[in-house]
Amino acid sequence: MTDFVQVSTATETREQAVELARSVVRGRLAAGAQIIGPVTSAFWHDGEFGTGEEWQLLLKTQQSRYAELEAHLLKHHPWQKPEIAAVPIVAGSEACLRWLAANTTPTE
Repeated sequence: MTDFVQVSTATETREQAVELARSVVRGRLAAGAQIIGPVTSAFWHDGEFGTGEEWQLLLKTQQSRYAELEAHLLKHHPWQKPEIAAVPIVAGSEACLRWLAANTTPTE
């Protein structure tokens, strides 16, 4: 079942997260998106320690669509070097995985 991944990234505002979610789902780069937040993050950035509030996006897609999804996120993300990470979906209900595959298949 490693044909599917969950991809995460984060934005500074809810509106930015919603816009990214809409654009990737409309483009069938992800079957669905969940926006969680605000969340508190602790991190190193440019050699300095920081904390802040972010809005996390969780995106579900096929492994084969990951490169396109990452390219889209990098192009449209408000941050210059956003965190983008993918983890395999190692198990899932058959109906959910069928839905995921059907909604990340290009329509052209």
